[in-house]
Amino acid sequence: MRLAVLGAGAWGTALAIAFSARHTVTLWARRAEVRSVLRDDRENRRFLPGHRFPDALLIGDDFATAAADADLLLVATPISGLRATVGRLRDAGVVKPLLWACKGLEAETAKLPHQIVAEELGAQALCGALSGPSFAEEVARGLPAAVTLAANDAEFGHRTARALHSPHFRIYANDDLPGVEVGGGVKNIMAIATGVCDGLGLGLNARAALITRGLAEIARFGVALGGHPQTFMGLAGMGDLILTCTGDLSRNRRVGLALGVGKTLAQILDDLGHVAEGVSTTREVARLSAQMGIDMPITRAVDAILYRDEPAALAVETLLSRDPKIEAS
Repeated sequence: MRLAVLGAGAWGTALAIAFSARHTVTLWARRAEVRSVLRDDRENRRFLPGHRFPDALLIGDDFATAAADADLLLVATPISGLRATVGRLRDAGVVKPLLWACKGLEAETAKLPHQIVAEELGAQALCGALSGPSFAEEVARGLPAAVTLAANDAEFGHRTARALHSPHFRIYANDDLPGVEVGGGVKNIMAIATGVCDGLGLGLNARAALITRGLAEIARFGVALGGHPQTFMGLAGMGDLILTCTGDLSRNRRVGLALGVGKTLAQILDDLGHVAEGVSTTREVARLSAQMGIDMPITRAVDAILYRDEPAALAVETLLSRDPKIEAS
């Protein structure tokens, strides 16, 4: 298969490295100077240092050519860049099967990725999401990982999952596109919350409780948006949540840890140097869940810390002071 990876951040680079073992892969970066550096260095020293590109990995220069020459497109931008990228494909007249690896809800619109793609390319476009517990650093090293590919067409999803699947990067097909997207997006909010919990030194018991109740919160929201309950027990739900809430490579967890020790959001994002999707997704999920009447207390607490300058300790105290419910609710 000829694959074009559109977006050369850490995740796009890692996927390009992983897939180039069995496929012809072209990696494209938005800025010309970045493409030049990637081509010269044969390494993404800014976002994924220490991982040399395989000899077979190509660096594309022209967007339209890279896309037109591919059998499958993989958009690996942040969620904020998805609409512009697929719009550019539309304007270039490139009609190819498309996957995306971004997670979250679009700022201002609260749209999931598949809704953005449908608006830009039409509902008939063959497309899907690649999501699940996978850190770029480990995927680039060739360590084992398992993810989910959820598509809007079952046959396309199964065929593409089989084509991309490998022993060290296992891909499971799924037909629950909204559920997989909600699991991948909202778990970043829970990772920020878990980081806050750990930054405040609240202990492992509190962390376990937060992750568990966070999963219930994700599932409530996901089902309301059309997801299947069982999806949230799988790789794109529980699996991704556990990894992102506990793994030291998690950017969103690192945001929460820094908030817990009193750093400002501006300081944290400046130090991070990468996009932490949970920061923008929190605002959209908090707003949309309030409009829909969905109870999401952990999301509200994170929103208060990020956007209403509420001290982390006070937000946690408010969260803990709520009346308990029946656990299944």
